Amino acid sequence: MARPYAPGPKQFVFSAGDGNDEQVCVGDPQEAYVAFSAFFRDRDADTYSINDEPAGQKLLLMPGQRLIARITDADQPRSEYLRVDRANRYLPSAMLFFENGFAGLDRFGQWFTDPADLDASPETRGAARAATITTEAAAIEEVGRIWADSGIVDPSDQYYVFFDSHAVDDDRAERAVLLKLIEFLGIERVDAPAGAAAGEVWVRTDTRLDAQCARWS
Repeated sequence: MARPYAPGPKQFVFSAGDGNDEQVCVGDPQEAYVAFSAFFRDRDADTYSINDEPAGQKLLLMPGQRLIARITDADQPRSEYLRVDRANRYLPSAMLFFENGFAGLDRFGQWFTDPADLDASPETRGAARAATITTEAAAIEEVGRIWADSGIVDPSDQYYVFFDSHAVDDDRAERAVLLKLIEFLGIERVDAPAGAAAGEVWVRTDTRLDAQCARWS
């Protein structure tokens, strides 16, 4: 049984491969996030690591390869990899790691144990992820998570807008997940109005989504 990710003061080691590792002792996740944000922005590296040695867990941010890796050596050692479609995903992943370690990133995206699987197209990866979601409750939760990451409610209160102001080449895997799930749920997609960004997805409001979107907003 996996050990819980204990709250309270923690020590982390930040590294960017330049020999100037930084060890910090922080009282809460927000303090850790602030410290790592400064570390991340002060460097231009291909790989950054956050190491929680007492928990046996590590997060690797690899902007040079557009990847994130999470590693745990506790109980059942494993490494998992995530393709990153947008540069602004790296620091939020760090915050989730500070909050709840390896498990904190469970719903951050589609993780693979074999990096070779990441070479599939974003649409293929998204469709594969959607296929693993087989219940209405899980589908609604996932749709809510996607909306929380980039969505708004149209001022008319008639539509939920996903990927607000995003280009069509942004978030291709997430969009593929969303389109499969709204089809699965029978949620009506509508044409985006004139002037909307090409990557936006508009759907009619649905009472099943209201609670989820309220939870994430």
